[in-house]
Amino acid sequence: MAEGEKLIPINIEDEMKSAYIDYSMSVIVSRALPDVRDGMKPVHRRVLFGMHELGIRATGAHKKSARIVGEVLGKYHPHGDTSVYDAMVRMAQEWSLRYLLVDGQGNFGSVDGDSPAAMRYTEARMQRISEDMLADIDKDTVDHQLNFDDTLKEPTVLPTRVPGLLINGASGIAVGMATNMPPHNLTEVIDGTLAYIDNNEIEIDELMQHIKAPDFPTGGVIYGYDGVKEAFHTGRGRVVMRAKATFEEVQGRECIIVTEIPYQVNKADMIKKTADMVNDKKIEGISNIRDESDRNGMRIVYILKRDAIPNIVLNMLFKYTALQSSFSVNNIALVNGRPQMLNLKQLIHYFVEHRHEVVVRRTEYLLKKAKERAHILEGLIIASDNIDEVIRLIRASANADEARAALIEAFDLSEIQAKAIVEMRLRQLTGLEQDKLRLEYEELMKTIQGYEDILADKALRMQIIKDELIEIQNKYGDERRSVIEYAGGDVSITDLIPDEQVVLTISHAGYIKRTSLAEYKTQNRGGVGQKASATRNEDFLEHLFVGTNHQYMLFFTQKGKCFWMRVFEIPEGSKTSKGRAIQNLINIESDDKVMAFICTQDLKDEDYVNSRYVIMATKKGQVKKTPLEQYSRPRTNGINAITIKDDDELLEAKLTRGDSQVMLAVRSGKAIRFEEEKTRPMGRNASGVRGIRLADDNDEVIGMIAINDRESEILVVSENGYGKRSSIEDYRITNRGGKGVKTISVTEKTGKLVSIKNVVDSDDLMIINKSGIAIRMAVDSLRVMGRATQGVRLIKVREDDSIAAVAKVMKEDEVEEIDGEVDEEGVPIAKIENGTSLDNKEEE
Repeated sequence: MAEGEKLIPINIEDEMKSAYIDYSMSVIVSRALPDVRDGMKPVHRRVLFGMHELGIRATGAHKKSARIVGEVLGKYHPHGDTSVYDAMVRMAQEWSLRYLLVDGQGNFGSVDGDSPAAMRYTEARMQRISEDMLADIDKDTVDHQLNFDDTLKEPTVLPTRVPGLLINGASGIAVGMATNMPPHNLTEVIDGTLAYIDNNEIEIDELMQHIKAPDFPTGGVIYGYDGVKEAFHTGRGRVVMRAKATFEEVQGRECIIVTEIPYQVNKADMIKKTADMVNDKKIEGISNIRDESDRNGMRIVYILKRDAIPNIVLNMLFKYTALQSSFSVNNIALVNGRPQMLNLKQLIHYFVEHRHEVVVRRTEYLLKKAKERAHILEGLIIASDNIDEVIRLIRASANADEARAALIEAFDLSEIQAKAIVEMRLRQLTGLEQDKLRLEYEELMKTIQGYEDILADKALRMQIIKDELIEIQNKYGDERRSVIEYAGGDVSITDLIPDEQVVLTISHAGYIKRTSLAEYKTQNRGGVGQKASATRNEDFLEHLFVGTNHQYMLFFTQKGKCFWMRVFEIPEGSKTSKGRAIQNLINIESDDKVMAFICTQDLKDEDYVNSRYVIMATKKGQVKKTPLEQYSRPRTNGINAITIKDDDELLEAKLTRGDSQVMLAVRSGKAIRFEEEKTRPMGRNASGVRGIRLADDNDEVIGMIAINDRESEILVVSENGYGKRSSIEDYRITNRGGKGVKTISVTEKTGKLVSIKNVVDSDDLMIINKSGIAIRMAVDSLRVMGRATQGVRLIKVREDDSIAAVAKVMKEDEVEEIDGEVDEEGVPIAKIENGTSLDNKEEE
């Protein structure tokens, strides 16, 4: 051991403890956590300050990134160059920061996780918003500290005019703690901050009316609101994010198109993992994935197999891939150098407090400078008033120091004033310049008074903060990118959707859409009408309901399932759009199909659901009546509406009030009419009772109608194109379960019965052949005849062809008005030109 050295024994445990605590505090305070005031970690602050010192403004030229990194490393940041460059790169990536702080030129990486080019290849400069973060830094607004080698000074915080922490968020892992703060929308944040300045006692829930939720740079959908609420109230919460996905038909194939993905998701990684899951059969229904993203935006195309149901595939993608991911909010930031968990109000409070301090310090600095200038001006004015004496004193002096001393003594001036007089230029002796001095002095006194007023009045200072915030909002404010879907939270989505009247149309091929009632303009009688829908070839509108957004749509399928949708969930379309296939909206099995639709009022209204019934009929002649109340608790995968026996299927479902008459018709040409009351109400799982006895095994029911309007007539059509209208009164009321009476004389010429409808003169019919030929005809062109006749030829059918379907259609070329008129129950009515009405209680 060298001379003069000595050993000090130390307990290893104590040494480890203190060394580790020192290390962890250094990481917490000067590396990993942002400051609550400007939202910056030291490295980001140093990058911006370094650019400021180099004079790389938003309006100037770009400078090599290596030059900026070198400046920051050499002067302020004693760590690796990668840490500085990586931080700077992130500040220039539009998918990483909501509001960019660096304007990069060159390859700064991609959302697919590609690395940026080396710093010797890229260039950068400040963004305009960064200049506002550094505004007034030279006016003694913030404390400066010595750098790592005590040769230069750097700011401890930026005097930012922008609420940086809230708008850009932050993430960092310190020792024993971490922070993860989401970005928000600047317009909303400033609205919230202004509300806080106006009322310091404002509740967090009131702030949330301004700052609705995080707003991510990559857009996407915030799914559910509970996590957001919790994060705003406590500083911790879990925000679920989903990709923005739509369904499209591309080259005849149904596709899922993703245009926005959740924040911090690596696109290439996500696509690769999805492809692996498709190959491993974990996700079914996808035949190919294409990434069609380009400079115009993101577009990931999931091409579906022909039998896949888009809704189900999309839910699988949300469940198993990063198309749905969550952001765990953990608002930890440094407050006075100590880490603290902060809620929304505290974040705003500390920012406003910081701005207030900046305004005070800036005003004090400007006041000091103004007073210094005023002091000099006072001296110059004294000199100009006594100019001859001043010149004489200066000329008589041997040197400048002597002249200064003489002036101080003669006019009782200060050292600074005397120095200014000695250095005065001769041109300042002109009359004009002397007037300028006095004018400047008067202006300066007003300015000084203004600064003193600001320092004396807190309300005035707060007004300045508000004005500057509004200026920032006007400069950089923009629209939200992330959409909020409240459905996952406590806030009922129904509360957020206006209960306006809409027209629902369903085409024969199963395309559905809703259109605002306002789109159906009222026309004068005799108008030509407007084109109602761009349906596919061989397709036409078959059903029309007028309802409101909060009503319910029930879909009944061939296998006896019932699916449930709120009207507002049906995709909106213009009057001329095709609509969306019903199969894509509900989770229906691939071998099942929708057979009937019912539009009902509020299923939560007990009086309504207990006074309505659903009557169903199957192909094998079973009928069943169930109270509507049984369908008021939906499930996404549907509920059983009726138990269907083997070789049978559901044919039709109608909504009734319990006092209708039911008619069933069978292929062999018979029909039965009985009172609905003859069928007792049953549960959902029952399979019903016999409605009509079939002639033989080849016979089957071809249709059911519920008669509420005794004035309508019965129309029947046979497969070879024969049909007729006959009066309801021709069909006597019998008990259910009988064989029925003849409704059309079935012969080899007419063929079997294929359709039964209840019609009035004003209806139109659409008759479609199996070969795809369709003919449209008016019901009033058919005369009423007896029920036992064989009818007249409606359409000429080739020998190898037959009729596939008959439907009543809305008279789209003669719609005069759908004006939102309501019946005695307050239910909207769709008015058609000639006076019949389709209401939303009983379809047709």
